[in-house]
Amino acid sequence: MSFNQFDFPESPLQVISHPLLKQKNITLTVKRDDLHHPHIAGNKWRKLKYNLIKMQQERKAAFLTFSGPFSNHLYAVSMACKLFSLEGNVIIRGPHLDENNPTIRMARACGVKLHTVDRATYRLRYQESYLNELQQQFAHCHLIPEGGSNQFAMLGLKELAQSLPKSDYIMCATGSGGTLAGLINASSCKTSIIGIAVLKQAEYLNSDILRLAPKAANQSNWQLMCDFHDGGYGKFSAELWQFCQTMRKNYNLPLEPIYSGKLFYALWHLLEQDFFAPGSHITAIHTGGLQGLDGLRYRKLISH
Repeated sequence: MSFNQFDFPESPLQVISHPLLKQKNITLTVKRDDLHHPHIAGNKWRKLKYNLIKMQQERKAAFLTFSGPFSNHLYAVSMACKLFSLEGNVIIRGPHLDENNPTIRMARACGVKLHTVDRATYRLRYQESYLNELQQQFAHCHLIPEGGSNQFAMLGLKELAQSLPKSDYIMCATGSGGTLAGLINASSCKTSIIGIAVLKQAEYLNSDILRLAPKAANQSNWQLMCDFHDGGYGKFSAELWQFCQTMRKNYNLPLEPIYSGKLFYALWHLLEQDFFAPGSHITAIHTGGLQGLDGLRYRKLISH
């Protein structure tokens, strides 16, 4: 298997024309990383790519990672196993799995080995002693953190940053902080980088961002906005879901309400508040995650 098999064509850019953007004299470009690949897309592939290359350089036969049962990360690593004939091991938050969950069904179909643990054990996933224990148990595996955010992920996110048009603002949804850190690492210090936290009380992510992007400590061109979580991780209002549906219908921009929907909903609120200087160019990163809609339908959190 050669490294260049992991090189996909660059994802497209979409310019949005909306009355509010025209009124505020703002140009909005969307980096459609949801279209990066038909099966593995978004920031999860950006993070995974160089982890898989590192796995090959280490001459490891497989990888071990961590995931919740509906996760975009689980979906991405499962598709990678199928596409590249890899062995994937996933420590998954249980202790019981719903085998009808569409993400779990897809992981099973791709041949991923799922290792269920209880919630108390799953909380140990960042502790060195637990990771050392797992590394002994899975000696043939390259270890990838939950969500994929590590220094190898930063290399993939550097490619994302280098593919963007010159912008006054770059915005992304923020769950673990990895994508935001990668954009801070690789973007011009003259560009404002804004992360929209999708979970409650996300201020702690600032320390994770500084760990992944040490240069962030000496730069004032970035911020993590923590007031647009719309109820917390995995939660969303009827208004947010309606906004997602309107953007898909009127602007051909498919969104889900867990990550990308919160980003664009926040962006629209900021537009209304005149946060952006007139004449500015904003690039918003669509980080994918549309497979999550299947899980929301399955749990009857959305109807269509």
